[in-house]
Amino acid sequence: MPDSLSCLTRMSTSFHRAIKAIADAAGTFLVDAFHYLALFAIGATTVWSAAAAFLGMVSKGRADLSDLLLLFIYLEIGAMVGIYFKTTRLPVRYLIYIAITALARVLIEIVSAEHRTGTDLLVVAGAILVLSLAVLALRFASYKFPSDRPTTDVASIKSDE
Repeated sequence: MPDSLSCLTRMSTSFHRAIKAIADAAGTFLVDAFHYLALFAIGATTVWSAAAAFLGMVSKGRADLSDLLLLFIYLEIGAMVGIYFKTTRLPVRYLIYIAITALARVLIEIVSAEHRTGTDLLVVAGAILVLSLAVLALRFASYKFPSDRPTTDVASIKSDE
């Protein structure tokens, strides 16, 4: 009787490990599939939006500074998606660069379109300063305390190609 109980215990443990291995593999596959599908959708939407913005500039016959900054935002999003595809790491600095560029567009709108100066201008300029200091802190921290995974920057990706 004890021998059959230990045999049953071993079999159930083995069965549990097999089911867990299958579930882990299926879960990893589903997460990775969703991940790549979402990244592809973000990349395709970025290209589509950038092309639409460019065609809008062409049809308008000129490009304003805010239009060019919008194209830079699309460029940064595309670079961020590309880096994530190559390294599976999300460069947080690029999100901050996008925020700085978006705030620069707001700053241009405040000054040029509405001809306002004052607290709105100072708030946006202050936000750009805070984000710039955040980039400086991230760069310093990544230099001083490098991660155990190899970091890849845009310059090193381009040099590999």
